[in-house]
Amino acid sequence: MKIMVSACLAGENCKYNGGNNRNEKVLQLMADHEVITVCPEQMGGLPTPRVPAEIVDGVVTAKDGRIVDGEFRAGAARCLEIARREKPDLIVLQSRSPSCGVKQRYDGTFTGTLVDGAGVTAQLLMQNGFRCLDVEELVGIHEGIVIEKLRLEEKELLKFFLYREAENPGWQVRWRET
Repeated sequence: MKIMVSACLAGENCKYNGGNNRNEKVLQLMADHEVITVCPEQMGGLPTPRVPAEIVDGVVTAKDGRIVDGEFRAGAARCLEIARREKPDLIVLQSRSPSCGVKQRYDGTFTGTLVDGAGVTAQLLMQNGFRCLDVEELVGIHEGIVIEKLRLEEKELLKFFLYREAENPGWQVRWRET
């Protein structure tokens, strides 16, 4: 399986503050699969360390007020080029980042408040048909099957089926296509 990952998750010191978000699950993936690391911010020309940035009214803006939207979008475009060339089966990205956040990102007030929505790189990759997963949702990969944390509604559905099986062993669900 070929996997693209945020470079900071692989332990590369490319975060805005010069550090990383080293993640043991990602390191395990790197040992077992072909991995491509990317840092959209660096690929867009931003230095490390750098002033933190958030998306403010649709524009990526540094905390000091500078507009860095062009750099973020250039890095996203470079990541898309790599994804198109390498054709990864899965892309695992850093949570809440204005580039890589898949499900949530900071709201643009620099107060740590989260909003639903993707960062610019994650959004571009998903719009182009790539499967992106927030690193916090990754449980692991077993024999090529990606294991994700279940969402609340999925847990409830699974609970229903498990209880149903316990009450009526051997019952089957019949699928009807519409």
